[in-house]
Amino acid sequence: MINKKDEKPNLIPPYGGYRNLKSYQATEIIYDATVVFCDRFISKRSRTHDQMVQAARSGKQNIAEGSMASGTSKKTELKLIGIARASLEELLLDYNDFLRQKELPLWEKGHPEAQAIRKLAYEKNRSYTTYKTYLEASPPEVSANTLICLIHQANYLLDQQLRQLEKQFLEEGGFTERLYHARQQAKGSAKAR
Repeated sequence: MINKKDEKPNLIPPYGGYRNLKSYQATEIIYDATVVFCDRFISKRSRTHDQMVQAARSGKQNIAEGSMASGTSKKTELKLIGIARASLEELLLDYNDFLRQKELPLWEKGHPEAQAIRKLAYEKNRSYTTYKTYLEASPPEVSANTLICLIHQANYLLDQQLRQLEKQFLEEGGFTERLYHARQQAKGSAKAR
């Protein structure tokens, strides 16, 4: 039996694996869909086109970067997940602005089409293809509202992820604390010899 004192601490816990995160999967769909939406409905010469695509990309990329940094910095992971969440909020406002400026309706949660889109989140192997007809063959009202539904779902997942990361950090500490405890343990083991 190994004595707890003699166990070597795990300084760098497993990290990465972002492709398995529901939040990452949702933001990948949002990014791909935003590129299609902007190419269909917003002039490529418009600054808004580039900003929307970049906000969608930022949401996705910051989740990946945060996940990769998590082994050595929970603080960085928390910060990057927060940035991903903020990027999606910016993108959400762009879609709301699009609907308002085009005088198109924003669907409420109870709208039948919004409910149909929200149910697609439970599809097995959900991907961009799951939403393709709502994005590529539909009028701007349907496409924008579909993306708004997707962003709300991703934001919910990111809010849950942030709460879990915060709880984990409070319970386990960060990399600097693990280094300190490992060093103290190593000093204690050396003195015991």
